[in-house]
Amino acid sequence: MTDLNEFLEPGMLVRHPGQPDWGTGQVQSNIGGKITVNFQEAGKVVIDGSRIGLIPVTES
Repeated sequence: MTDLNEFLEPGMLVRHPGQPDWGTGQVQSNIGGKITVNFQEAGKVVIDGSRIGLIPVTES
């Protein structure tokens, strides 16, 4: 399977496409396709990068 989030690095900000109420999350780690993200409203969540494509948040 393809890792949809292989470019994500710790410190990057993301949103979960299926859980907008979680708010913005900060990537904690990205190891072997498992991404740990600390979301504002959901806390730490481990995401399978082959199943969910996180949306990078760019600040302007």
